[in-house]
Amino acid sequence: MNIEPDLNRKVHHGHNIKRLREMLGVKQEVIAIELDITQQAVSGLEQKELIDDTVLNKIAQIMKIPVEAIKNMTDDSTHNYINTFNEAVTNHNGFYNFNCSFNPIDKIVELYTSKMELYERMLKAEQEKNALLEKLLNDKK
Repeated sequence: MNIEPDLNRKVHHGHNIKRLREMLGVKQEVIAIELDITQQAVSGLEQKELIDDTVLNKIAQIMKIPVEAIKNMTDDSTHNYINTFNEAVTNHNGFYNFNCSFNPIDKIVELYTSKMELYERMLKAEQEKNALLEKLLNDKK
């Protein structure tokens, strides 16, 4: 059994980026904005077999993954990389949120409801204050 790495294996950086990006739920537009390029340019990068190390490093930072994941990923290792990264992700930067324990829409509705309750209490207090002032004015007359 040969345990040495297969040096003749073809690595396609672009396909690896696309696979990782899709698994992590990162859109091309997000990478384009971070790299200050167009979405079409990101699509072009995903078609390239070999990508410059500086670009690979930037993309890896954007997706919060090690650059080795892009450089060395094979079909067999794809899921191992993703599972490892999902456990280690702490800063989502709005790209994805795997550890969300609540429904964001429910939180928005909850905030809106509490805001409306506060508004109604303030309105009631203002009405009571106005009624008291009117009573005081009528008593003086």
